Amino acid sequence: MLVQLKPVKNLKLKAKDREFTFTCVSMGNPHAVTVIDDVDSFEIEKYGPILEVNEKFPKKANIEFIQIIDKTHIKMRVWERGAGETLACGTGACAVCVSAILNDLVEKNEEINIELLGGTLKIRWDDYVYMTGPARTVFRGEIEE
Repeated sequence: MLVQLKPVKNLKLKAKDREFTFTCVSMGNPHAVTVIDDVDSFEIEKYGPILEVNEKFPKKANIEFIQIIDKTHIKMRVWERGAGETLACGTGACAVCVSAILNDLVEKNEEINIELLGGTLKIRWDDYVYMTGPARTVFRGEIEE
């Protein structure tokens, strides 16, 4: 049986001295997206860890903080569950695009540039969500036995 998950809009959560309004969507993993005024100066390490483990997210959630630049450009920072802030998150960028469309901040069927710390991804949502962008190696390691 296929279970269809529905987005949650206007979820208000408090963290420390601030209240955030989230749109929550699933991209196969849980994402909570909130619009803020300035992602560059935002104290993600102050709020991200608290919001990730909020009781509304029993399995934790990826938290996306976004700034709408215009109808085709969104700046984003992401606090990934279990990892902290990361340079990029493909499913997070897709969740941001879907959330922005659900809130009439950008247009459906248009390519949206999602600017992350690690680069820009192009996301489009029509019947499916499409992502285009670079893939880069940012770490190599070996596990010793």
